[in-house]
Amino acid sequence: MTKFQTRIAIGLAAGTAMLAIAAPAMAQDDAGDEEILVTAQRNNQTKVTGGGDVGVFGTKLAEDIPFNIRSYNEALILNQQPDSLGEVLENDPTIRTALGFGIAGEVFVIRGFDLSSDDVGFDGLYGITPRQIVAPELVSSVQVINGASAFLNGAAPGGSGIGGSVNILPKKAERDVIRGTLGYTSASHFSGAVDVARRFGADQQWGLRLNASARRGDIAIDDEFHSSYVLGAVLDYDNGPLRAALSLNYQRFNQSYWRGQVGIGAVVPRVPEADTNYSQPWSQILTKDYFGTFSVEYDLSDQAMLYAKVGARDGREDQTTASITVSDAVTGAASGAGSYVPREDNNEAATAGIRIKLEGGGVSHEINAGASVSWQLNRNAYDFAATGYATNLYDPVVAPAPTPGGFVGGDLDDVFPIGRSRVSSVFVSNTLGFWDDRILLTGGVRLQEIKTTSYSYFGGARSGGYKESAATPVFGLVVKPVQGLSLYANRIEGLIAGATAPAGYDHDNLPGTLPLPVVNAGAALPPVKSTQYEVGGKLNFGRFNAGVALFRIDKPNSFVDPVTIVFGNYGTQRNKGVEITLDGEPVDGLRIISGLTILDAKLRRTENGVNEGNDAVGVPELLANANVEWDLPFLPELTLVGRVVHTGKQAVNQANTLELGSWTRFDLGARYVALVGETPLTLRFNVDNVADKRYWATAYNAFSAFGARLLQGGPRTFKASASIEF
Repeated sequence: MTKFQTRIAIGLAAGTAMLAIAAPAMAQDDAGDEEILVTAQRNNQTKVTGGGDVGVFGTKLAEDIPFNIRSYNEALILNQQPDSLGEVLENDPTIRTALGFGIAGEVFVIRGFDLSSDDVGFDGLYGITPRQIVAPELVSSVQVINGASAFLNGAAPGGSGIGGSVNILPKKAERDVIRGTLGYTSASHFSGAVDVARRFGADQQWGLRLNASARRGDIAIDDEFHSSYVLGAVLDYDNGPLRAALSLNYQRFNQSYWRGQVGIGAVVPRVPEADTNYSQPWSQILTKDYFGTFSVEYDLSDQAMLYAKVGARDGREDQTTASITVSDAVTGAASGAGSYVPREDNNEAATAGIRIKLEGGGVSHEINAGASVSWQLNRNAYDFAATGYATNLYDPVVAPAPTPGGFVGGDLDDVFPIGRSRVSSVFVSNTLGFWDDRILLTGGVRLQEIKTTSYSYFGGARSGGYKESAATPVFGLVVKPVQGLSLYANRIEGLIAGATAPAGYDHDNLPGTLPLPVVNAGAALPPVKSTQYEVGGKLNFGRFNAGVALFRIDKPNSFVDPVTIVFGNYGTQRNKGVEITLDGEPVDGLRIISGLTILDAKLRRTENGVNEGNDAVGVPELLANANVEWDLPFLPELTLVGRVVHTGKQAVNQANTLELGSWTRFDLGARYVALVGETPLTLRFNVDNVADKRYWATAYNAFSAFGARLLQGGPRTFKASASIEF
């Protein structure tokens, strides 16, 4: 940090401390003031809850579903000032965040498989969430389901989500509030936000929630600039049998001089200083998204409900990338390349169904039936620069923008369609309840069709297509032998579109040899189904919750058979593991969000048997998190916060000759609630990566054909904010 940045951080910390000391003097010492403080402190508590939106099954408590699900609340987002969805999910002990190839779009590694930012759900629908970065200011809850979910939500159209799914919910007017927030993030990133919620009508049946925020300035990575402008509105109606909600959102992001992944060769280089920026000033990502949903529910009776939901998104991206590949791991010598990729997305999604509850003969039934469909249209082009540049990982060189026009595809000025997809399905399920619903047995099936069409970058003519169907069943069992204990098991599948056979097969990988023609060149394989088996238990102690899950996921991999020269799904990656979570408030004023994941991800039945039995790339053997909040008993308005994040060793290449060591990061902070007159004021100060530890965060990269790429962890970052509620 520069001296100027240090002075800013110290000044903010000192100002926070002075306000904390002075604030009690501004408050009147009476029961009314104490009640206001207690309410404000409660509204600021960071929490994770079991249960949430479980797709087809609707909103459920954790104890009633045979899946591992958690929901992170709005207060967590407000307290931690995250810049992206990935920073919210840093709290989860079962997830680590990587980046997509050549973009700032986040990839969430769940149970050792990727969930791309394209496939994050918004209010239960796919394709509606902005593709690369999601503004946390619009989010009331982030819900995580561990494991395959092709039955629960349908196949993700982006082709990921085998290991789990993430669904974000927009803010609604759950209580009346007017909140203004000012924030600062080092080095010189300032923010402001306004959040207004009101319920109105004779029976408070109408609700309106308005959110607006702006952020702008350099973050802790040297010279990396971020800005965002966000506007969201949710109007909801809840009266009698009818419930409806309309969500409309806009967000605009700009990231310049942004630090991406690092390509490496046969040696893992030492990690640069934590704030080193080896990108270029001319690199930039501009994204603009309009998106929203409309949902309606109608109770036909106490036992039957109809529901429907539609959503849409129009998005535009203009991305100029500066990527580097290290050629000398000792000196840090590297070569850089530039590219420009404009893109537009036009997506729609819809789902509708009926939920019926019946009971007779001592057996209860919950029947779900319905249909869903999503459409995605991608307009795209690219320009990979004709020239590169020399730089250094440890002593970056500022280079002029490379000469464009090296390898161009599509129309850079007026992008045209490159891909279309449609994922449609019908589903039905029945959950049988025995012994006063202490035993719940679920069975169901979703019939899905995936249709894709691709177009040539050179002229726009149709270049390929794919239309295949698959059935994805689900079986689940929940047993609640005593109050507070829930045991469960499930068998469920994941589903992604099948790969397309290549034209040639390089059978010996020797220079100068011609590839063999693939027998089924150009053929699209059927949808790829993964299979998950899971058993687990959930324990509610009243004050806090504990959970354990043991799982195995088998995912087919495709390659060319060296004997028949036919492309097919011959290989398998098998991920096994154990997840343990613990959260709650074991004693008054002490809140914990913690857990660990032990993973064993192996390659099985590989091409020519090479690398068989090796560890999968970028899947750590151990993940562990612990978040702690402590309201000081002698000064309950003050809350101390801390977080530790640990990630174990992970393979960098399939041969397992390269490895990233384990790393541990510590975050600290404090929060103080005071009264200004009769208005609560919340002051926050946090430091992420207190020790300014340098580390390679992940080697996960779904595009392994482009070589190993590493993502560096962020530097020490100071955050401060003040929120006042009326």
